[in-house]
Amino acid sequence: MGNDAAIEAIRRAVAAVPSDGALRLHLAQLLTDAGRGSEAVVELGVLLAAEPDHPGARELMLAALTPPAATPETTVAPAPREPGPDAPAPETHSTSKGFDWHAAESQLGDIAAPMFVTSGEDQEQPGTEPVEAFETQRPTIKLSDVGGMEQVKERLDAAFLAPMRNPELRRLYGKNLRGGLLLYGPPGCGKTFLAKALAGELGAAFISAGLSEILDMWIGSSERNVHELFVQARQAAPCVLFLDEIDALGQKRTQTRNSSMRSVVNQLLTELDGIGADNEGVYVLAATNQPWDIDPAMRRPGRLDRTILVLPPDAAAREAIFRSNLAQRPVEGVDLRRLAAGSDGLSGADITYVCELATERAMMEGVRSGNVRMIGMADLQHALTQVRPSTSGWMDTARTVVQYGEDDGTFAELKAFLKKSKHW
Repeated sequence: MGNDAAIEAIRRAVAAVPSDGALRLHLAQLLTDAGRGSEAVVELGVLLAAEPDHPGARELMLAALTPPAATPETTVAPAPREPGPDAPAPETHSTSKGFDWHAAESQLGDIAAPMFVTSGEDQEQPGTEPVEAFETQRPTIKLSDVGGMEQVKERLDAAFLAPMRNPELRRLYGKNLRGGLLLYGPPGCGKTFLAKALAGELGAAFISAGLSEILDMWIGSSERNVHELFVQARQAAPCVLFLDEIDALGQKRTQTRNSSMRSVVNQLLTELDGIGADNEGVYVLAATNQPWDIDPAMRRPGRLDRTILVLPPDAAAREAIFRSNLAQRPVEGVDLRRLAAGSDGLSGADITYVCELATERAMMEGVRSGNVRMIGMADLQHALTQVRPSTSGWMDTARTVVQYGEDDGTFAELKAFLKKSKHW
């Protein structure tokens, strides 16, 4: 009875301080000595779950699982009998010391809970369809909504629109509906808008993916994301697949020290080739501000073999961008032609920022005076003096590349533009 009282006292102490491993080990020892091995095993299981390498816990677990040895006074060994034809085979689980490992394992199966479980919320429910990893859009804008850029539109028409609209000529000339095109140029000049306009012109689906949607910290996940992206595009065909920041996804493997990034480039090349699948009806457009950093294999025939230089908007395009940004704002007396002439060198994003600054100036003057007024030319011209072309840095880098880099003819169009501009 006294031993039971001591056990209960130690059990209450363990309940008060459950993290005390030494106290729980002492309780398990008392339970084992009292012949209450199953209770000792429970306590030791809790202790080993928290401290797998706790000294003495494993040895005591073995002792707690070992059934008490029968004494000569209480146990009489039966006389040996000859085994009959239907007698069961002798047990082979016991060791030379008499410990029954099979019995021990069966006991542990009842008292040891699994270490890791999966909640019902995370389990896939039957009948549910997988969610698409990338958003599929249906753009309504057309190339007619893109101001200026006539040369770019002609290139897009020859590469995609004409073969799509003339199936008989396509079959006559053996022109398939697969292809890849690289849009490059300074940032903020409408490469993404062009890709959406092309999808709207084709009546095709539009899927856009960039670095953040594809790269993953786990080994192999980035390559799987690339594969799933192309699988989704093939299922949605006809589809314009837009790869943004292709210089980051398809960077030169000779300059990549990270083996996982080289694997991503290899997977991207495999998908562009359509190995194991058909890319018919998948129009791959890629955009970059750094075309000289792309792996040369990306531009081989059948991949992104055609390139289009997207330059800062010309006068007609700048006028259209001003018109679009000011269409829903309270303006009066605005001369779009003068604004276009005074914004040479600005990108589309720069012009949008000019309109934002002009709006803020008019609004804040209205707040201070208490009289709401319209946005006028003075506001827009003042904003133009505050904005510097964001394309200047890119032009300087491009000039260095075409002057001193390896010239394989890829940037001939860019070189011709720079020679005619003030950036040469």
